[in-house]
Amino acid sequence: MGKVKAKTGPLARRPDNSAFKQQRLPAWSPMLTANTVLPFFYFMALICMLLGVWLLLTAQSIQEIKLDYTEAGTCNLCFKKRKNVSNAAQSCSCTVVFPVEKAFKGDVFFYYGLQNFHQNLRRYMDSRDDGQMVGRKQKLKNPSSYCEPFTTDTNGLPIAPCGAVANSIFNDSFTLTYHGSSGPSVPVPLLRRGITWYTDKNIKYRNPKIDNLTLAEVFKGTAQPQYWQKPVYELDPLDPTNNGFINDDLIVWMREAAFPNFKKLYGVLYRANKPFTKGLPVGNYSITISYNFPVQYFRGRKEVVLTTLTWFGGQNHFLPIAYLVTSSLVLLIAVALTVVWWKFGKNGRNMEE
Repeated sequence: MGKVKAKTGPLARRPDNSAFKQQRLPAWSPMLTANTVLPFFYFMALICMLLGVWLLLTAQSIQEIKLDYTEAGTCNLCFKKRKNVSNAAQSCSCTVVFPVEKAFKGDVFFYYGLQNFHQNLRRYMDSRDDGQMVGRKQKLKNPSSYCEPFTTDTNGLPIAPCGAVANSIFNDSFTLTYHGSSGPSVPVPLLRRGITWYTDKNIKYRNPKIDNLTLAEVFKGTAQPQYWQKPVYELDPLDPTNNGFINDDLIVWMREAAFPNFKKLYGVLYRANKPFTKGLPVGNYSITISYNFPVQYFRGRKEVVLTTLTWFGGQNHFLPIAYLVTSSLVLLIAVALTVVWWKFGKNGRNMEE
């Protein structure tokens, strides 16, 4: 069969005479008039305003106490002590006292916070070995080059867990005590387990297979990170199942924050026994802090946060304010368009003058 000759001449590139190519398909072309546009603008302004007020009331219903303990109370002595690197191995504890003037009702969450600590630095985020953290034995003693210079210690032993993220783990610890108006002081019980994401705890972080060995024997031949006070298999002396790469505090720290000012979950109030069955009662409280994490080198600050949560999450006013600002702008535009329409008329007869 012969080939069909291509069209030539000035009409060679003309599209076919079809409804699709000639744009003759049926289409809906709405006519935008003041009677349809203005009600839409007023409706959107009303919706944004209602959402903004609702979210603002929800955010304001959250109770929260932030306490900067960097140099508060007796912590100023520990702050000065941590300025000298030679004192890193020496323990230091301090106490901060604060009041709770309005009872915290429901679940209460205890966070620690850091300011000016850039976990989102790319080189810092890459300084880890996910193969090691998932429990691969070959990676235990052969960490990834991404962990440099935190791959081996001064004796040449491989570090587990390796990398800058694990090496800089937040290692302050807290003991919260309630001092009621009557009766003795009562330690505030905190649930220290179950504070991680499910996928992190059960999929992303796993210990190497034990094979009838103890966890310490599995990690034999490895070294702890340079600035750690304990090896990874002894992070929680009270709960043997919370040691190794599946330690909750380690997992929470290894999920890097997106901003330099952040907070991470430390524990949740255990409400089984009085006087904490309904939350945190009114009274004076004290926090005994094992002060280990230095912040002078990056000009940072440390804080603890006690807060309740709602379906909206923690206390955050950005979204309700954004809705209220949007509502105001849309309402302003609607009023301006209404004035223009009212002045010049529906058919623009006044504009012809």
